[in-house]
Amino acid sequence: MTGSPVVFASPAALLEPQHDGRAVVGTELGPSRWVEIDQQRIQAFADATGDQQWIHTDPARAAEGPFGVTIAHGYLTLSLLPTLTDDLVRVDGISAAINYGADRLRFVQPVVVGSRVRAVGTITSADAGSTGVKLGYRVTVEIEGSEKPAVVVDTITLFVPV
Repeated sequence: MTGSPVVFASPAALLEPQHDGRAVVGTELGPSRWVEIDQQRIQAFADATGDQQWIHTDPARAAEGPFGVTIAHGYLTLSLLPTLTDDLVRVDGISAAINYGADRLRFVQPVVVGSRVRAVGTITSADAGSTGVKLGYRVTVEIEGSEKPAVVVDTITLFVPV
């Protein structure tokens, strides 16, 4: 089941108490939709980045390797954050949403080919700046059927008002 994104009317709304009087910090987000990690996606990422390591791109050799199959690049999983977080939070009244950075990143376990991943999150900060509001959230990328996540990252998005 996919949750609906938490919607804010504007970047300024991220700085205001919510309808129930609570601060935006601590708001739980998600889950997002599931995204399948197939070999075609892994190979396309390898081609785009030049990372052709056999554990990602050679199914025959990977069958004899430590995971028994190919695995997604950690940065491939991380690169799915924009699409996954679109399902978590939406801020209206913006001219741009800009990846501002990440404060903490951990690749907890590999994502094997054929797995499905999704994201959940928690808002950790909302700070006004001269060009917009920086929203911090901890995003956990879950692997279907696994108790351990693939990725945990504290990420920041700058929402620039219209």
